[in-house]
Amino acid sequence: MIEAKTEAMGRALLFDIDGTLADTDPLHLKAFNQVLGPHGHVFDHARFSRELQGFANVAIGERFLPDEAPERRALILDEKEEVFRTLVAGQIAPLPGLMALLDRADAAGIPMVAVTNAPRLNAELLLSGLGITHRFRALVIGAELSHGKPHPLPYQEGLRFVGARAEASIAFEDSRTGVQSAAAAGIPTIGIRTSLSHVDLVGAGAVTSASAFDDPALLARLASAMAW
Repeated sequence: MIEAKTEAMGRALLFDIDGTLADTDPLHLKAFNQVLGPHGHVFDHARFSRELQGFANVAIGERFLPDEAPERRALILDEKEEVFRTLVAGQIAPLPGLMALLDRADAAGIPMVAVTNAPRLNAELLLSGLGITHRFRALVIGAELSHGKPHPLPYQEGLRFVGARAEASIAFEDSRTGVQSAAAAGIPTIGIRTSLSHVDLVGAGAVTSASAFDDPALLARLASAMAW
């Protein structure tokens, strides 16, 4: 009864995965340096957050491997993802407060969707490693659509899967491209400060930011918006 009532009101929670559900960005940075270093590209945290974080691999390949054929770019970036999956295995931990938040959303009958630019293998590995695959009604992969983030289409698809209204929902993102995608879809977006500052996230379009999912201000906003 509660679930039917809530879904009829069109509410949903939509989550990015990397850097939002788990702080995996340092491992992505290490993998990018290992694979792109031989091609003349070295990244520190600041450069990673500006030029790599949240971007689809196709766009990364076009920018940093312009002299390689598209097929070769794909192979190089597939290698990066393999390195990342090796690094992250056994090191996947949820951000503080995540599990309690998911429990509360489930109890209130609020559907949840994961929306990511990550390859499907990575996304499924992270959700499985956190033990939360079953929590999400849908997993939206940007690379499997005609447009990934920062285009609004991935979040529009997430809303469509659960029949939710943008203005009644909330998205959680840690990257500029992700915030831009969710905000462009009309979803109030909370930035998660695993890599970027409050100023950076709000500047990209977030309504506010939080350090993690146990942030008291975030919990108060959710209680009001989700009516739980």
